[in-house]
Amino acid sequence: MEFKVAMQQVGVDLDALRKALCEADPAALVDLDPLDAGLRVAAQVTTGELAGLLAEAGYPVGPMAIQPQPSVCCGGCGG
Repeated sequence: MEFKVAMQQVGVDLDALRKALCEADPAALVDLDPLDAGLRVAAQVTTGELAGLLAEAGYPVGPMAIQPQPSVCCGGCGG
């Protein structure tokens, strides 16, 4: 799943977030969205699991802050 996460905090520690996410999904990706300074997350987790992982990493967010994104998978790689 891909998610956009609206962050209240400034100065997000991406390395800490990557570590937390990769414990749940070793292939997880996270970066800052240059358009709105929120997070872009790609991980095989549910919205609730992502909220829990963010909170454990020190970045709690409300339920409306996490927006699942439509899939961009074309199916060409078999995934």
